[in-house]
This record gives sequence, structure tokens and C-alpha cells, in this order.
Amino acid sequence: MDLLLDEVESPLGALLLAAGGGAVHGLEFADRAPRLRASLAARYGAVALRSAADPYGFSGRLRAYWRGDLGALSGMPVEPGGTPFQRRVWAEVQRIPPGATRSYGEVAALLGQPSASRAVGLANGRNPVCLIIPCHRVVGARGELTGYAGGIERKRWLLAHEGASGEAGARLLCH
Repeated sequence: MDLLLDEVESPLGALLLAAGGGAVHGLEFADRAPRLRASLAARYGAVALRSAADPYGFSGRLRAYWRGDLGALSGMPVEPGGTPFQRRVWAEVQRIPPGATRSYGEVAALLGQPSASRAVGLANGRNPVCLIIPCHRVVGARGELTGYAGGIERKRWLLAHEGASGEAGARLLCH
């Protein structure tokens, strides 16, 4: 498979964006490039990444998000692969608007599987398209900032950037 690759600067470090066929197949912080490559290889086998500036306009939308246009990533087409359950989790996570959070248990309940909060957490942790599938908006049962592949400090920054409210927002102010 051939994909286009762009490096997009952000306040949290560069991001690597892999796109093809009009969809984002991977988005990961550059310091986690091996994770991106492993995810793509697991889904497609051999992947050729060709450098491209702003494939499909996606890089521009990421830059708009960093400038404060929190809706810029909404509706971006993604192709994350994954199991049927993972895809359901990721689709539900995409419904969480900027500035809001949901607990793993809340996401599980929304999926009609209230006892599946751990499975939701595992699926969330395997998200290959960070930010667009906003896994940073999923928090612990009491609003605590838990588990983010890019690191808790990045999660805290992203939630503050989006104006997170509720318990998660309050915890941002305490740390």
C-alpha cells in the first residue's frame, strides 16, 4: 500500500499524518513514529510512505485546530482498521465534542455494554488516529486523567486547549 506522509508541527511536538484514498490512516506524534509504522504494517503489510505537503487538505485542518478552530477536525474521514468492537468504540469517541469528556464506563454504556469499560480502555489505547478520533477526551470514572499513548501531559494540554469542563477540567487546574 502507498500512503502520503506529512509532518505537521504542533505546540506538543510534530505529528506524522499518513493518508491515502481521501482518508487518514494514521496520526501519531513524531516521537512515537514506531507505533504509527507498526499500526500501518499490521493493517496493510508492506507500506510505502511518500512525503507530501498537506495531503487532501488534512494538514491544514490540523493547523487550524492548533490555532483554536476546535471544529476543524470534525468529519475528517478516517480509516483506522480495527476489530468491529474497536470501530464502534472509536465511532462513539468521535461523538464526544471538544470541551467535553466521557468516562470509559460512559462510553461502554453508550455502546450498550455497560460492563465493558476495560475493553473500551483497551480499544481507546489502540487508536491509530489520535486527535481526529479524540481518545484524549476519555477519562477515568471520577474524571481523572488516565491512559494516553502520547502521555498524560499532552492529554492535559489538549483538554485545556479545548476548554474541558466538569471534573476533568477541574483536575486540569489542580495539576
